[in-house]
Amino acid sequence: MRIQIVTPAPPGSRHGNRNTALRWAAHLRALGHRVGIDTAWRGSRADALIALHARRSHAAVAAWKKACPGRALVLVLTGTDLYRDIRNDPDAKASLELADRLVVLQSEGLKELKAAHRAKASVIHQSVPPIKRGSRPARQFLVTVIGHLREEKEPFCAARALQFLPKKDIRVVQLGRALSADMAAQARRLMKRDGRYRWLGELPHGSAMRWLARGHAMVISSRMEGGAHVVSEAIAAGVPVLASRISGNVGLLGGRYPGYYPVENDRALARLIERARTDHVFMGILGKAVKKRRALVRPAAERRALKALLR
Repeated sequence: MRIQIVTPAPPGSRHGNRNTALRWAAHLRALGHRVGIDTAWRGSRADALIALHARRSHAAVAAWKKACPGRALVLVLTGTDLYRDIRNDPDAKASLELADRLVVLQSEGLKELKAAHRAKASVIHQSVPPIKRGSRPARQFLVTVIGHLREEKEPFCAARALQFLPKKDIRVVQLGRALSADMAAQARRLMKRDGRYRWLGELPHGSAMRWLARGHAMVISSRMEGGAHVVSEAIAAGVPVLASRISGNVGLLGGRYPGYYPVENDRALARLIERARTDHVFMGILGKAVKKRRALVRPAAERRALKALLR
């Protein structure tokens, strides 16, 4: 088949939607299809369109459906789609109606859809090749926070949690580009306030994965997530995750995962970090729970799911 993927994230972007588009294109090409990626549909001939983001890709969705009413249209729903836009944005709502198939990136996302939309939806977990676990620092408990600095990510919860933790061997390292001047300023203020916190900005992906693999634990503190790829990466590396209890995290880590804390609760996250630092049994439980999820994020599983979707 000839398949066109549309993502609002431009070439060279490190946004999750661009990464998903590139990864899916590689899977689909391995399955024998011809695949193009663009930020819009420009009238190119194709047998199917895969659009990422209900609101931001709506123009492509509407144009495709008008020009190619008998050809397949797949819509991949992001976190802001599922947990905000499909409730109140007319373009996002229209995209849901126009799509022949919907895809969510973790199982809890299905619960956000009406019954009619759920009937045409499937779950495809984002995959990650195996990541080798690194050597953890012997004299510090290293916590990593990885992702762009923006409001939906509630990015500074771990940095703020340090004020409730003993002035000992805890270190929080944050990676990711600030998407506003205010976010960058907040990060710099927090570094001045507490030397245990470091913001390193955006690093090459390989460097970010080395930080992840070396950490004792990773914090994902988001307010909303469609299915954070960095959680899949932590699962692939076997790194314990300390996660805000939101639908997108629960859909990846499971309802009984023991490493949750209430979203936006700095004190609760501090207690969780301290327990992870001091309770080796608890850390062992977290590690085993993460490893049990590895089958979900294997590349072969994602490729099989895409093959089934197109069939």
